Amino acid sequence: MILAANFKMNHTRLSTKEYLRRLDAFLEEKKPKSDIYLFPPVSALDSFETKVNIGVQNAYPAQKGSFTGEIGLEQLEEFDIKNIIIGHSERRHILGENQEFITQKFKFFKDKGFKIFYCIGETLEVREGGKELIKKYLGLQLEGIDLSYKNLVIAYEPVWAIGTGKSATSEDIEEILEFLSKKSDAPLLYGGSVKPSNIKEIVSVSNCSGALIGTASWDVNSFCEMIELTN
Repeated sequence: MILAANFKMNHTRLSTKEYLRRLDAFLEEKKPKSDIYLFPPVSALDSFETKVNIGVQNAYPAQKGSFTGEIGLEQLEEFDIKNIIIGHSERRHILGENQEFITQKFKFFKDKGFKIFYCIGETLEVREGGKELIKKYLGLQLEGIDLSYKNLVIAYEPVWAIGTGKSATSEDIEEILEFLSKKSDAPLLYGGSVKPSNIKEIVSVSNCSGALIGTASWDVNSFCEMIELTN
């Protein structure tokens, strides 16, 4: 089981340190079997002493260079970061990252041996077009991605469910994860309004290896509750 907390644009270095202190204490006491990941904002990165796997929500595919506002491999190496989210819908749909650039990122960080949490998901408009359109749309988001990469994790996050409080049904999730399981042996996660009230049902779906959690993970007590519920 993989449970990952995506802080998005939330938390500071100080609050992340306190969050990890409390999370580590919980993990030491409960000793869950799940692999736990945390993706804080880049401004909150630090040399944390923690049992949790720390990653970044985004990075530019270069060692360093003239890319204003970005963070590159040199900065990640300072904190020994080897985990990254690529393809999140907020970067696709709000920040305009296209598939060509996303595959460029994937190849760069794959070549550096990163564990890549690769996100795909359909919009509400696509969902309303029916199941075949959904699968075609998701297939396009897999183009140029090495689906046999050993450090790949695929996160299915329907865009219409992210931050809306609306989660896909178990039947919907199961169908998409079955579709993805035929394309890759990578662990498959679900993300999109995952919370304590529904996480147990979600991770019990066939082919589901865990969850990539946004809003409900920002409070450490909520995240600890979800870890306990799934272990």
